[in-house]
Amino acid sequence: MKLVTAIVKPHKLDEIKDALQELGVQGLTVTEVRGYGRQRGHTEVYRGAEYTVEFVPKVKLEILADTGQVDDVIDAVVKHAQTGQVGDGKVFVTGVDRIVRIRTGEENVEAI
Repeated sequence: MKLVTAIVKPHKLDEIKDALQELGVQGLTVTEVRGYGRQRGHTEVYRGAEYTVEFVPKVKLEILADTGQVDDVIDAVVKHAQTGQVGDGKVFVTGVDRIVRIRTGEENVEAI
């Protein structure tokens, strides 16, 4: 099992979610986050005053996937999150040693 974590632009969330549902992904955790990468934030003008936005709003997606499905999940996220502009985001893949469903005590693949 792998945990696929993606940091993407918020307006791409629905498109990514639909693509993941088409793949048969049954679960998804979404968290609103703020941060910066290479772009180091940006400046905006509001009512004539310029100010710096240091932390850019993003969405963090966490998807638990079977090892054989990970490449398809990553491809779907990248394809539907990509705008070609700085700040499109990142995808991280982490190994998961054990999963337990609290309600039933089922473990690993059965717990998904």
